[in-house]
Amino acid sequence: MKVIASSIRKGNIIERDDGQLYVVLTAESFHPGKGTPTTQIDMRRISDGVKTTDRYKTTEQVERAFVEDFDYNFLYREGDDFHFMNAENYEQMVVKADVVGDMAVWLQENMKCILSVFNDVCVSIQIPPRVTLEIVETEPAMKGQTASSSYKPAKLENGARIMVPPHIGVGTRVVVQTEDGSYSERAKD
Repeated sequence: MKVIASSIRKGNIIERDDGQLYVVLTAESFHPGKGTPTTQIDMRRISDGVKTTDRYKTTEQVERAFVEDFDYNFLYREGDDFHFMNAENYEQMVVKADVVGDMAVWLQENMKCILSVFNDVCVSIQIPPRVTLEIVETEPAMKGQTASSSYKPAKLENGARIMVPPHIGVGTRVVVQTEDGSYSERAKD
């Protein structure tokens, strides 16, 4: 299916002129003051993991591959394999670590994910945009450190490290953006 380059998003699967399928890692549109707006797409070839970058005019046509999206729940990780289950038919699918990528740290047991499947192989995964986790380690707030722009390092229960506002302490549950690992807000439990 042909779509314009500016509509391509992270996680989409595109088919390049070489006939190979690529998963989009980042897609960024540039609108210079003068000249033609362009879209730069960083992608990884599904067959062997080779990364490449293409630049298109934003109105240029790109072939988006037909993949089916299915709802799966994350079960567990075993080495480099991530196990997911379809809640409707209990069918399980194993996804390799290179497909999950840097999203692995945010996966939680029973988390609903969308797996993009092409020829019975998972080629891309989408996880929820936000997760709620507990702070297990952080520095105490410094007296007088009231500026809203000052953040301190904190360690989450999953081992990830993020920056949090000074008033957040150990044991606090926080909401984290999964796309960039940034603090969003204190959880409303």
